[in-house]
Amino acid sequence: MNPSCNLFIVGPTGAGKTSIGRRLAEHYQLAFVDLDYEIELHCGVPVGTVFELEGEAGFRRRESDMLDLCTQPQGIVLATGAGAVLDPVNRQRLAARGYVLWLQAGIEQQLERLARDTKRPLLAGEDRRAKLAAMREAREPLYRELADLVLPDEHESVHAATQRAIALIDTHWNRTRAA
Repeated sequence: MNPSCNLFIVGPTGAGKTSIGRRLAEHYQLAFVDLDYEIELHCGVPVGTVFELEGEAGFRRRESDMLDLCTQPQGIVLATGAGAVLDPVNRQRLAARGYVLWLQAGIEQQLERLARDTKRPLLAGEDRRAKLAAMREAREPLYRELADLVLPDEHESVHAATQRAIALIDTHWNRTRAA
């Protein structure tokens, strides 16, 4: 959606949605919302525990409910979970309620950034590369369909990626002010 007062960030696990999102929110003087954090806050337990108790389907229901709630306010930067785009209703809400930035990340970059991460349930077990490749195959067409703007992977620092994102956003986002 363009124009919009909201900026929504989508992309694969390890793309930097939260890190870059915080910096973009600060730059644009908008509230920052991290969808996974909001789920944890609402449930009172980590995302991994929700997966453990309710399975992926239960988590996705909670994610959709929280995405609906979190995308209603105006004047926010929202970092989604990597799989939030799997639900067509979520994609519809994101497209209708904000300007969508897709942060791309190659599998090598993801593996590097997630090397010590043990909290992501969909990456548990063996062969992270194969799991990331399968997620990429399923989700990339959805990111592409949804994105108003794409920030290609340059394998750079969060600071450099944020500066590149700002330059792109400033030339493409027809930002309206929150009411």
